[in-house]
Amino acid sequence: MISRLLQVISTGVRRLVASDAGAGIVLLIAAVAALAVANSPLWPLYEDLGSFECGFGALGLHLQLREWITDGLLAVFFFTVGLDLKEEFVSGILRDPKIAVLPVAAACGGVVCPAVIYVLAVMPIGGEAIDGWAVPTATDIAFAISILAVVGKGLPHQLRAFLLTLAVVDDLIGIAIIAFYYTAGIHALPLLLALGALALFAFLLRKGITSPLIVVPLAGIAWVLVHASGIHPTICGVALGLCVPASAPWKGQHSMARMLARKLAPYSKLLIVPIFAFFAAGVNVGGWSGLALRLQEPVTLAIVAALTLGKMLGITGTTFVLTRLPVLSLPKGLRWSEMIGMGFVAGIGFTVSMLIGELAFGARSALDDESKIGVLVGSLLSASIGALILQICVRYRRSRLVQGNDSGAVRQ
Repeated sequence: MISRLLQVISTGVRRLVASDAGAGIVLLIAAVAALAVANSPLWPLYEDLGSFECGFGALGLHLQLREWITDGLLAVFFFTVGLDLKEEFVSGILRDPKIAVLPVAAACGGVVCPAVIYVLAVMPIGGEAIDGWAVPTATDIAFAISILAVVGKGLPHQLRAFLLTLAVVDDLIGIAIIAFYYTAGIHALPLLLALGALALFAFLLRKGITSPLIVVPLAGIAWVLVHASGIHPTICGVALGLCVPASAPWKGQHSMARMLARKLAPYSKLLIVPIFAFFAAGVNVGGWSGLALRLQEPVTLAIVAALTLGKMLGITGTTFVLTRLPVLSLPKGLRWSEMIGMGFVAGIGFTVSMLIGELAFGARSALDDESKIGVLVGSLLSASIGALILQICVRYRRSRLVQGNDSGAVRQ
């Protein structure tokens, strides 16, 4: 009986890891747990744990636990992002400009529009609040794809492909923003040494030298040097991912980039990102009255508006304008109502949004707390509205399918 129970649990865990919805569920649990702990008598313990300092002072790495998670552990997540980007550029949808142009442009619109809405909303108070303009520009791919997996069964596969491409480009833009805007100062010597370490890392992989005893310490050295250079070390994770070959088969199977991405995905989605979420999403709101006051803060309101409306307007507006051109059209089988629903779902900004908030305002600052509340509320509203619209679209397609009038619906 016990062995049977363990087998059932093991099967359930494997299915959770393999499913799109699994990552979103685990991430949601981590965020809810963080909020619950932060608004309970355990709040002081939660703060002390995040502030616990450890590391290597001689290397300038005597950091708080929260910083180790943000700078170090999250770099592994960004490594998988780099692997995905490399795969898309070499053999994925981003390889074909004719196919990629629409979701790429939509991603750009989905970055610009929320940023403009945010800046206009906080302009009256100005000051440090302006620095958070990039917080509502990110799409959390794990949450977004999870919502689509749960409520979008019956919708064309082109919608998922559009959202995936959009989210990948969105990640790339977010990485560029972190690298160029939220880097205060750069120390040349460590940066040059880091570039040398990255070049050696890429060279070894190209030559087929993949021993963990060699490449993992080299990757660690590159990370330490990037950290010392003043650039946020998560950028090193992306750079390392982009160094991995993605064109030739590896060990007679898929490319090295795809194989590594598949191996690391469960750890990234079900362990690393939830750990970050647990330490990042914990905001003490001071009860319902405190939450009501926080929701009236300009930064919070600006992020909520930018995520909920800005993402959808930027994505669908850009797509609509470009499809007026004779050379571009909406992917076959998609409806505008589904694009609008997907645009709302893309307003779920969580992991990268919270990271940018910490970089913009400083971790645990008052504005950072307002930013996180805005991200949580805006993401919840975006997910709810998007899920409702997509569910209506699914029901409409099913009713049309029964009538035999909808060739674009996907039969389940």
